[in-house]
Amino acid sequence: MGRIGFTELIPIIVVVLLLFGGKKIPELMKGLGNGIKEFKNATKEENSKAQQTTNPANKSTEE
Repeated sequence: MGRIGFTELIPIIVVVLLLFGGKKIPELMKGLGNGIKEFKNATKEENSKAQQTTNPANKSTEE
């Protein structure tokens, strides 16, 4: 499989417009962007927690 070209992209866009309509697409993209942002924030938090547990010298003084 190769990359998606312009000729393949046009029918995909037409089908999406027919299914969702022009007004729903910005809402869908906004929701997708928020979901990606939340996922990135969650992975950053988990990575920082994992680093704190592996490096006890870097723990904060919350105890």
